[in-house]
Amino acid sequence: MSPADAALPTLLLGLDFSCAPSARKPLTLAWGRRAGSVVKLDRVDELPTLAALEAVLAPGASHALTSTADAAATPSAGASVGFIAACDFPFGLPRAFVQALQQHGPGTLPADLAGAACDATGAPLEAERLVRALHRHCADRAGFQRLIDGWGDTWHPERAAAHPGSKLLHRATDQAMPGVSSTSPLQTRYVPVGKMYFEGLRRLVDADVTLPGLRAGRAEAIALEAYPGLLAFELLGRRSYKSDAKASTPAEVSAQQARLIARMDLVDALEQGRSQRLSGDMGGAHGLRLKLSAAQRDHLVSDPKGDRLDAVLCLMQAAWAQRQREQGNTHWGLPPAMDPVEGWILSA
Repeated sequence: MSPADAALPTLLLGLDFSCAPSARKPLTLAWGRRAGSVVKLDRVDELPTLAALEAVLAPGASHALTSTADAAATPSAGASVGFIAACDFPFGLPRAFVQALQQHGPGTLPADLAGAACDATGAPLEAERLVRALHRHCADRAGFQRLIDGWGDTWHPERAAAHPGSKLLHRATDQAMPGVSSTSPLQTRYVPVGKMYFEGLRRLVDADVTLPGLRAGRAEAIALEAYPGLLAFELLGRRSYKSDAKASTPAEVSAQQARLIARMDLVDALEQGRSQRLSGDMGGAHGLRLKLSAAQRDHLVSDPKGDRLDAVLCLMQAAWAQRQREQGNTHWGLPPAMDPVEGWILSA
């Protein structure tokens, strides 16, 4: 049975990802469920290791519920198998970079990347082939960084002529949103989005998760690419709502207070269902709205780094995709002509 034919999972996950999680900078995972246009937040977990995420993704993993009502309604006595996850890391790389690897890449990459785009059933193969080939060639994420750094230097010296300017190319989806652009998935410094791709996508593939438009996997486990900055920009404009910096001057304290107010305003907007991107028809009525307790609200807005809120923004995008599929959109709200190497950001 294909994911399109199976009953939709009810558990929703929103993942704020880190390629190197720790106790200080954990992965942040929001859990919730949707009923109609209401998305109820169950809890927000902090996962200090990638192994902890692997346990959540693993086939057969049983996910405990927090709600007594949910537990009573679930045959497996308060546990659920399967999920729809929206993850804050890129699911693909720029097509031009991948073509350069196929034609000029070092080592066995050209051979490893050769093959059909789809299998006999029409299921796409390129995304999984790419991430597995990269892991065979690069021992770790530092090796992936060296591969990108070497483009135009140690391999494909004609790069500058073929692709003038920065090698940090963007995908079509990265710049499909008026007023906001997501970071290039070839960026491995500062905001190491490329390393997030390298560590994140392989774990989804290893867990046999279905990635709509990119790979077919388990019917009960669906993951899609999200970008919390997309919703934040829609609802806040260019107001900053998060920072890792400590406040040590009056100006920094004032900026910190302004970010706190922005986080409160962002949660208000989600509770009131003000996002047009989360509406049923990208501009109509019946936008999704967040339901949470006063304690959960305080928990979200009290995080100056914004990781908890970013996970919840991803959760809302997962709910939007679930509703799109429920209403008959077999592409989960993604463009039908999405590039199966680049991927696409939900609701972009």
